[in-house]
Amino acid sequence: MQGALDGVGLAYLLESSVREPLKAKRLVRVLEDYCPPFPGFSLYYPSRAGLAPKLRALIEFVRQRRERQG
Repeated sequence: MQGALDGVGLAYLLESSVREPLKAKRLVRVLEDYCPPFPGFSLYYPSRAGLAPKLRALIEFVRQRRERQG
């Protein structure tokens, strides 16, 4: 992002990371027709049986965060 902010290049970044610079007009969108929408990350894991507690906690955290964001 810093290179794009400095005017020396293009950056392909997640919208959430450039929301403020876009709003402040420090960055502009280019080549938008060539950037498909990003539906979000997916989490793939084996069956629920035998999941490690840390992985179970991560899955629950991601679910709750996703529900809050709508």
